[in-house]
Amino acid sequence: MGYSLYIVECADRTFYTGIATDVRRRVLEHNGAKGKGARYTSARRPVVLVFEARFTTRSDALKEEARIKQLTRQQKQTLISAARAAGSKGT
Repeated sequence: MGYSLYIVECADRTFYTGIATDVRRRVLEHNGAKGKGARYTSARRPVVLVFEARFTTRSDALKEEARIKQLTRQQKQTLISAARAAGSKGT
């Protein structure tokens, strides 16, 4: 079982970054069931998956999450655009 780091874009155009073992399920939780999604995204629905990167360990995913959370909005947009240009939602 691997872990994925993901970035969703909220309805207010902000980004939310997290990790999950099942990103599709997690995005559905962010958009649906009360209490299942993050508090941040619950007031900013709907959210759309814009980036995903897979990791073999939880530790690696958490380290990358911490790194990405330190990026500016412009740097996150550059990361997302580079992933789209490469033909995927991430690495």
